[in-house]
Amino acid sequence: MRTDKQLCGICLADVLEKRRLDQALNAKEFAVAAGISYSTAREWFRLPGFPVFRGVVFWQDFIQWRTGRNNLKGLGEKILQPNDEKTVADLPPRAERILRTA
Repeated sequence: MRTDKQLCGICLADVLEKRRLDQALNAKEFAVAAGISYSTAREWFRLPGFPVFRGVVFWQDFIQWRTGRNNLKGLGEKILQPNDEKTVADLPPRAERILRTA
């Protein structure tokens, strides 16, 4: 993480606090929390079915996504439509709750 120029200004303690409070993380904050590079985080944000909503992800939604992908490995994983074509019901749980209460 320290060698990634894109992440040098992101404070790990601040990111962990946002994660603890179940707040949305942008791509840079997510990369720091997940321990991956910024370029990898950006790739994941573009994957079909990844629980990104308007450029942010909630950590618990990511955990559910990762668990689902690990459980489906080798079982013919269903390919989802890109995030911008989803209906409200197809959004990550946290994003769906926010939209339904707005």
